[in-house]
Amino acid sequence: MDDQNKNLILAVVLSGIVLLGWTIFFPAPEPVTDPNASVATETAATQNTDTTTAIAPPAATGQSEATGSELQTATQAADAPRLSIETPRVEGSISLIGGRIDDLALKDYKVEIDGDEIVTLLEPVGAEAPYYATYGWAPGGSLTIDDVPGANTLWSVEDGATLTPDTPVTLTWDNGNGLVFHRKIAIDENYLFTVTQSVENNTDTSARLFSYGVVARHGTPEVSKYFVLHEGLVRLSDKELDEEKYKNIADFDFDPREGGRTSTISVESNGWTGFTDKNWMTTLIPTPGQSFTSVAKFVETANIYQVETRMPTVDVAPGTSAESTSYLFAGAKEWETIKHYEDDKSFYRFVDSIDWGWFWYFTKPIFRILHALNGLIGNMGWSIVLLTLIIKGVMFPLAYKSYVSMARMKELQPEMEKLKEAAGDDKEKLQRGMMELYKKNKVNPASGCLPLLLQIPVFFSLYKVIFVTIELRHAPWIGWIRDLSAPDPSSILNLFGLLPYAPPEPGSMLAFLSLGILPILLGISMWLQQKLNPAPTDASQAMIMAWMPWVFMFMLGNFASGLVLYWICNNTITFTQQYLIMRSHGHKPDVFGNILRSLRLKKKDA
Repeated sequence: MDDQNKNLILAVVLSGIVLLGWTIFFPAPEPVTDPNASVATETAATQNTDTTTAIAPPAATGQSEATGSELQTATQAADAPRLSIETPRVEGSISLIGGRIDDLALKDYKVEIDGDEIVTLLEPVGAEAPYYATYGWAPGGSLTIDDVPGANTLWSVEDGATLTPDTPVTLTWDNGNGLVFHRKIAIDENYLFTVTQSVENNTDTSARLFSYGVVARHGTPEVSKYFVLHEGLVRLSDKELDEEKYKNIADFDFDPREGGRTSTISVESNGWTGFTDKNWMTTLIPTPGQSFTSVAKFVETANIYQVETRMPTVDVAPGTSAESTSYLFAGAKEWETIKHYEDDKSFYRFVDSIDWGWFWYFTKPIFRILHALNGLIGNMGWSIVLLTLIIKGVMFPLAYKSYVSMARMKELQPEMEKLKEAAGDDKEKLQRGMMELYKKNKVNPASGCLPLLLQIPVFFSLYKVIFVTIELRHAPWIGWIRDLSAPDPSSILNLFGLLPYAPPEPGSMLAFLSLGILPILLGISMWLQQKLNPAPTDASQAMIMAWMPWVFMFMLGNFASGLVLYWICNNTITFTQQYLIMRSHGHKPDVFGNILRSLRLKKKDA
């Protein structure tokens, strides 16, 4: 077996191992029912047994104030008066019990690509999966839990009837003992709420207390369970980015003062904390430059996951007031929107709330280029095609050097055969002779694998971009490809729609065989790329090479259409580059002849 074939087999085997490992650790995304989709009424009725609301922070005095007042029935929540939220991009309402932002739907996003139901992000207590943001004050000094507003305080409307980008609303609550609290809530044209809390001290003594914000999520949410995707806690504490899955939050150390399993971080100047899903996020953001305490908590007794931002304790002198402003992001993880808040609102590293992964140094620029191309072209599929051309263009000098090295290796085959005959069974002599031959002719036998190794992080990064970023969700390309983040919906089993049969359901035994048009084109592109060179003379090598394209075709068959499209383009461009380079070095690839020989057909003489 010559060294060129050894390197080729090694590259193929390494590629197979990488892709096999990829399918194990990063399985292809399967179409799943959106967790926000409607469910049967009777199912919801049997599951709505948890009536506990978010657990208030402990008092500033260090005493764990009783949370018994934090209980609320679903009926009370449903009967609570509400203020409507109406913007171009979201709709919902605010409950006057706790002043909670607990009803929010995203107008721009559908649950199903052909459906009319829009995505619901936040839901109140009494729904199947309560998920909401609430604000309040924690007592200190001589104050008690009843002196400050909490999750179940009934607020009054001071100003405004409907929350819109042009009309904020203001709530008020008088504790009856000289403290009057106000909460002004504003919203922009996207997904950012601005919450300003204030307190007036009309007593004769100083009032000691601190403000807080909470995002609470009842029960463990349904997650995709893909290793490549992070869903759960995401927070930035000064310069430290922290990501924890829900199962890890449930394993935090128990803190009796907090009433749950808790992780607490003191933030000096910049940070944020929240829960992230694949496409949506709810995040608390204190005013940039403000110190605060970031808390992540799991309350086992109530089965509630919650994050908190606690502001520093303040002493409000008699006849004065104190104010605290913070922000709430609740919406889609759109890069452009999040980047706008990072730049214009100074939310430090807010774009890192998007899961860029281990290869972020590739993922971020790849997405930026793809996003810019889509802005110019207006079609994400053609943007992927153009991005592939750009990537191959950037890597072409290295690829050229690799292809030239492989061509030189081929030219050295006669001399290598002579070395083998001269060395006989002396392997050390053969190795020395080959190294001298490589050095003399300035050939690096490992350079042929280098482009492949460099493509691996690029491949992973593009997979991450296509799978994670919301910009690919429900993004069409051409014809039957209406969602580049999902597998090709066509199927060879019904002749791509010509037969009156539906393709197998995802996850069924036949789904693996239900190849679409794009995966088949992928297999063909890999097969043609092989035909630039004759099949190896060794029978075992020839068999491996013959099967490899079709094995890859099935392995990648259920990957996102956008990723398969990239791989087809990559193979096509690679084929073209190799063909032209071989021609420029005096080798005319007999592609058609190699195809006939691989099919065991003899080429007829002209």
